[in-house]
Amino acid sequence: MEQKNALNTSPRPAATAAKAEAQSSGGASLFSVLVIILAFIVSVVVYKFVLGDASHFQGGNNENNPNPGDYLGVVYKGGFIVPILMTMLLCVITFSIERMLTISKAKGSKSIEAFVRTVRQKLNTNDINGALAACDQQKGSVANVVKAGLLKYNEMGRDRTMATDQKILAIQKEIEESTALELPMLEKNLVIISTLASIATLVGLLGTVFGMIRAFAALAQAGTPDAVALANGISEALINTALGIGTSALAIVAYNYFTSKIDELTYSIDEAGFSIIQTFAAQHGNTQPAQTV
Repeated sequence: MEQKNALNTSPRPAATAAKAEAQSSGGASLFSVLVIILAFIVSVVVYKFVLGDASHFQGGNNENNPNPGDYLGVVYKGGFIVPILMTMLLCVITFSIERMLTISKAKGSKSIEAFVRTVRQKLNTNDINGALAACDQQKGSVANVVKAGLLKYNEMGRDRTMATDQKILAIQKEIEESTALELPMLEKNLVIISTLASIATLVGLLGTVFGMIRAFAALAQAGTPDAVALANGISEALINTALGIGTSALAIVAYNYFTSKIDELTYSIDEAGFSIIQTFAAQHGNTQPAQTV
């Protein structure tokens, strides 16, 4: 007697996942490049025509000291590093908003906890169609993964040629592949935020060094030191330090916040997937594969 082995080992699902991930990465790269370029253009325009406007400086000349209490002129005195830091700050804000919208969409229409609870209740009563209906109502990445697992659940429930452990492995593989399709979308652009969190402070310190060089150069002049050059050098040093630290702090907070939200989503996926597998094992634990002569 020969036992049929109907376990599907075709590499097509994995290839589909890799193709989808590559397409997602390509779209993400184009979006990221456009955001960075536009942020730099906006920063340069703001630096030259808003911060550097003559009305912010004594005598109507941006080479002079800023007017007392005019912080826009003070920021302008930070030098050419300022638009670079402004570009980083705009990128952090833009990518944070984009991640917030994407993760909010990935959660679906209702609370993730309530959705997972509903799916578990439907599974406990063996109401697979009800669980699928809950996925259609919820939408989002978590619901997509759970729905893929439930569809595989139904397929394996009708199969009479595979052993139970093979069916469970097939369901588990389907959930893992669906998760692999959804995770790149959730983690997209987070590497940029983490990179900005690391280098913003360094760029700010670079501007600080340039400012201190200018300040000491003004002090090194013979006779009376150039007070304007000294003040500009100190302003450049302090403004760049403040912008760099502020941008880095914002990027760190955003990165940690979004990674924690993604962890919550993946935990919900794992919880729902575990419930699907456990329910299938309980409902079909005694199923034996069909035997053929």
